[in-house]
Amino acid sequence: MDTGTDPRTWWSRPGLDVRDGRLAIAGRDAESLAAEHGTPLYAFDLKRVEEQVRALQGALSRAGLPHRVRLAMKAQREPEVLAFVRSLGVPGTPESVGIDACSPGEVLHALANGWGPEEISHTGTNMSDRDLEVLLGHTIHINVDLLSQLDRLGLKSPGRRVGLRLNPRAGAAWRGESNITLYSGTEPGKFGIYAENLDDAVAIAYKHRLTIVTAHFHVGDGFLSDGLPAFEEAVRRVAEMVGRLKHLGCPIEEVNTGGGLGVPQLPGEERLDLDAWAVILARHLGPLDVVVGVEPGDFLVKEAGHLLAEVVTVEDRMGATFVGLDAGWNLVNDHFIYRVPFELVMCRSADAERPHAVTISGHINEGDDLFAEGYPFPPVSEGDVVAILNIGGYNQAMAMTHCLRPVAKAVYFDDRI
Repeated sequence: MDTGTDPRTWWSRPGLDVRDGRLAIAGRDAESLAAEHGTPLYAFDLKRVEEQVRALQGALSRAGLPHRVRLAMKAQREPEVLAFVRSLGVPGTPESVGIDACSPGEVLHALANGWGPEEISHTGTNMSDRDLEVLLGHTIHINVDLLSQLDRLGLKSPGRRVGLRLNPRAGAAWRGESNITLYSGTEPGKFGIYAENLDDAVAIAYKHRLTIVTAHFHVGDGFLSDGLPAFEEAVRRVAEMVGRLKHLGCPIEEVNTGGGLGVPQLPGEERLDLDAWAVILARHLGPLDVVVGVEPGDFLVKEAGHLLAEVVTVEDRMGATFVGLDAGWNLVNDHFIYRVPFELVMCRSADAERPHAVTISGHINEGDDLFAEGYPFPPVSEGDVVAILNIGGYNQAMAMTHCLRPVAKAVYFDDRI
């Protein structure tokens, strides 16, 4: 069977495929992994991270853009994943991957896991004096997103090189339906400096002898190719703002485009056209003679990780079949916080027909711990193993011990067999 064109296995690709009807992760039988290591279990195909990194770097190179790729640590911070990312290139080379940090803790974690200060870019918000004391103790790059914080940073560390996070009042969201994103839009938001405040920002920098060398923006929220027109409008506005900063005497060396690049999450969705994305950046940022930075999280790691859980209950409840797992929303909470969809697959029959509608629930003692309702599924029995696919970003980083349910174990594979 050609699983790549079968709607039941639309998610299939190298490293996540069906072998003799059974789900395989990094070439390993998923149900066997669960039996060997126990459930719930995160299973990671790290080669997928490398593939995504190289795809980004390749698109930027083909567009003729000098570039830097960084991993947004808030999406994935496990030492095993970081060690793999760290190994992808010698620091300072085009193949290497830096770190985007958004808190002092993430900066310290990046340093402890092998990154040098010069490879770390920090973009946070509402930083306290305590935050600044930690950040300014290291020669990392800091992007500031509020005028008041720029002033406070200047008071504490005059003469420093800094970046400004810009808000172009435009963005690109998942599926391109509304392009409403909490990061940048028409309504007042918590992030970034607006165009009408650029003169004020430059005046504050001048007062403290700060040199503004980076312009940062984050306008994406999991967008795919249908979000590219909205993304281009945001980039066009940013380019105008950067031109204004340069006119005001700021030697901008890098425009950091943030993250927000999406991956398919539902059947029928097509992958983001990275070459088209890079051409947009080249068209608007290329004339500015800057390095183009990009710092995705989900795009790099989402498709690398999956959660395996055992079916512990199958029961008819008032005519509805409930399938209970030994895992809960504490392990895959981005679905419950951000409404991110995911695919659930029976490991022993990954490409089987799905004639039944079931409710799949977790083991957290909360009524909304439901992974899916009325979900198409093959025949299921207690003891089966279910995989929740493509949850490698944010979920492990945000996992909690609610109800004192422990965080899941994890296995990591840097090869495919």
